[in-house]
Amino acid sequence: MKYGLMTYAENKRTFNIGDYIQSLAAKQFLPQVDCFINREKLARYTDSEAKLIMNGWFTHNTTSWVPSAHINPLLISFHVNNSAAPNMLSPQGIAFLKSKQPIGCRDHFTVKLLQEKGIEAYFSGCLTLTLDSYQACEAERGEDIYIVDPLYGFPNKQRIFYDVKSLLRSTRSGDIFHMYIKQQYLKKIFTKELLNKAQVIHQELPAKTYSEAQKFIMAETLLHKYARAKLVITSRIHCALPCLALGTPVIYLNGFDSFVDSCRLAGLADLFNRVDVERSTGKVSNNFHAKGKIGSNANLANPVRYKALKTAMEATCHAFIEA
Repeated sequence: MKYGLMTYAENKRTFNIGDYIQSLAAKQFLPQVDCFINREKLARYTDSEAKLIMNGWFTHNTTSWVPSAHINPLLISFHVNNSAAPNMLSPQGIAFLKSKQPIGCRDHFTVKLLQEKGIEAYFSGCLTLTLDSYQACEAERGEDIYIVDPLYGFPNKQRIFYDVKSLLRSTRSGDIFHMYIKQQYLKKIFTKELLNKAQVIHQELPAKTYSEAQKFIMAETLLHKYARAKLVITSRIHCALPCLALGTPVIYLNGFDSFVDSCRLAGLADLFNRVDVERSTGKVSNNFHAKGKIGSNANLANPVRYKALKTAMEATCHAFIEA
């Protein structure tokens, strides 16, 4: 029996290092890594049988769904995006999921989606909540504050000028006139002192630049940074959720208004300190009773409700590997 680990396809210009953080969460439970299996090529795997923890976002390439019979999968922390659901939940897709039930789902949206198709499913949470193996001792915690892809769904230069279609779409919608709105909201939420002190990190990085080995090293480097940070502010769930596991104070900026994005958050958004931004009204609120602008010395403790999910996922993964 082999043990596989997921890798990911790049898009035309970028890839998301958060995907590799998800794979590091799965890697913790494997006795060794014998092969890499690309998430977008699951149906094409033809080597000898491999156990594969299949956690995360599925999938960009629905033509390569369902997974090969050579893959022995554990479906946990599993998200079916609404954009992929019509093709993934074909009769063949439903039959596959029923053969692997119960399915541990990353969010309540996926639970409901699968249950409506007669598939046993439950809310597991995200496997990155188990990344406490990267936790540093408190003596190593410094004064660094990281702002990681804040409000990245808002209009910005990278999205607007991605290609000609994006530019035309942004011009028609008027987004091109609001490319600096993210900075305006950050100034509304945080003090000038914090924004000047914080270091900016991007988890979306240039494509065709790094090997798979380098991507895993970069993901580990980020986890070590987050583990020693004073505070992390982000709109990336694969930054916010690992920070819970690492014991690092984290604020999640939730500004998503499209269902493609928001459906990923059902259940997860309640696990951390959160600032909600309603772009349509300009309203800003939070769930941790912060008054006024948030500064670098804010006394912030993470909620601990994630711990029951973490413990359950660890037991499920260990049982799968040991079976």
